[in-house]
Amino acid sequence: MTQPAPTQSRHPWRATLRTVFAVVVALATLLPYVLADSSLEAAPGVAQVLAVAAAITRVLALPVVETFLRDYAPWLAAEPRDL
Repeated sequence: MTQPAPTQSRHPWRATLRTVFAVVVALATLLPYVLADSSLEAAPGVAQVLAVAAAITRVLALPVVETFLRDYAPWLAAEPRDL
């Protein structure tokens, strides 16, 4: 019996956007403190965090990466591997 592909693999950009949104919301709670301590000098760092989070999420959403994760890092896979 074959299982359908995880939603992260079927809709990788949607998964990426959801993660970026989550990171933006999380960073938004810290932004007043970061900017108060370093004026606008922290803005590139915030943009870097968002870009790296988006890139990692996009790579993790690739079907070939999902297959690799199921076999070698099941704790990081979107769904558990078939038994």
